[in-house]
Amino acid sequence: MIKPTNLYIEGTWQEAISKEVRTIYNPFDNQPLATVAEGDRKDAQKAISSARSAFESGDWRYTTAAERGRLVYLLGDLIEKNKEKLAELETLNTGKTLAESLWDMEDIAGIFRYYGGLADKNEGESIASPNPNSQSLLVKEPIGVVGMICPWNYPLLQAAWKIAPALAAGCTMIIKPSEFTPLTTLLWTSLAEEVGFPKGVINTVLGPGHSIGAELAESMEVDMISFTGGIVTGKKIMEAAAGNVKKVALELGGKNPHILFEDGDWETAIDFILNGVFFHAGQICSAGTRVMVASSIHDKVVEHLKQRISNIRLGNGMENDTQMGPLISQTQLDKVSNHVQKAIKEGAKLVVGGKRPTEESLKNGFFYEPTLLTDCTADMAIVKEEVFGPVVHVEKFETEEEAIKKANDTIYGLSAGFWSQDQQRVSRVSKALRFGTVWVNDFNVYFVQAPWGGYKQSGQGRELGHAGLEEFQEVKHIYQNFKPSPLNWFGN
Repeated sequence: MIKPTNLYIEGTWQEAISKEVRTIYNPFDNQPLATVAEGDRKDAQKAISSARSAFESGDWRYTTAAERGRLVYLLGDLIEKNKEKLAELETLNTGKTLAESLWDMEDIAGIFRYYGGLADKNEGESIASPNPNSQSLLVKEPIGVVGMICPWNYPLLQAAWKIAPALAAGCTMIIKPSEFTPLTTLLWTSLAEEVGFPKGVINTVLGPGHSIGAELAESMEVDMISFTGGIVTGKKIMEAAAGNVKKVALELGGKNPHILFEDGDWETAIDFILNGVFFHAGQICSAGTRVMVASSIHDKVVEHLKQRISNIRLGNGMENDTQMGPLISQTQLDKVSNHVQKAIKEGAKLVVGGKRPTEESLKNGFFYEPTLLTDCTADMAIVKEEVFGPVVHVEKFETEEEAIKKANDTIYGLSAGFWSQDQQRVSRVSKALRFGTVWVNDFNVYFVQAPWGGYKQSGQGRELGHAGLEEFQEVKHIYQNFKPSPLNWFGN
């Protein structure tokens, strides 16, 4: 079994108040990995109290930005030192390949180092006052106590996007990892303990969203919620957060178009399409599952996709030759299967995949074959709804205007990509697409220096980059008059 497995509140590892536990399973074979504490609202309240006390009465928010940055940077180094152990645990808990998990851990280490270096470089500025003999300062201060609700698909990476800038800003926090994938967050918490953050600054609470997450969203003692997950839950969090008008940052997923114009390098694009859909079995918010292809190259693209998709190797993420692992759970497997069956009923053509694999070695895991659908139209659910699985569908278009219109015809606006060698088209289409990130002749690339977030119902706020730090800061204007004199306005 794997340790640590308890809650971490006020600098100590603790059982849940109820003594309840949850078994964590490996999605590859559905075998138990660990038994962890299962908290509820009372545990969340205890963690909130710890974070509030640390913020109001502790030294953390008054610690110099340079010192906060030093500790955050040191944590990045410690993550790098333990990346193999963290990656193995991530693969066991999520099913993704070990190579993917290693990339994640290297990114995570870099994220902590980035915000460690940025901590003392974004504290405010002096602005020109219009009045003589005065001074006007803009000061950036920590927003306070932050509740962080993290997803199961990238458990530690998505948590790092929140934790690193929040620590750099001087916030205190309650981290709620997914109840399905808490293991790397627990190990990370032990590394943070080793670095030596003050008690109460970091609190990690395990348990379901309907109790822990709801308490964080509703609590009057929480100043901000940062949530990554589904759109339905995101809307509920916004409603709950209205009680004390807490700040809400949301990353809610997407239905992301990947457009191939006739003048683009479609043969190279094939590889990026596959990478944009089948990493982590398609359980990616930025997955480019809407492949939109110019009619003149449509048939060639479909044929090449069919060939490549048919050759994707499924298996245990811990084995080197595995290219794609399982879905996270039976629930997710059923959801993906239902999406595909509904698409076929609505008129989509199944080209490859569309079922569970038959190999004996895969029978106990939550596997679904990499799937390609064609003849898809705008009125189909598969075109409108996020599947979150290894399913790609192809839509045909005739003109640039049609492609843009179809791409923007969605409630989401997280990311989009397109391929073209025409620089004028690149400029036009980049401006016309209503998405938070637009890739040109590439897909699904991100880096810590650039902000990440969506338009429309893909969320609000930004993670990563300078913007990611500013999400956790309040801006205060301090004005000082050095030579005040009477106004003689009233009573004279």
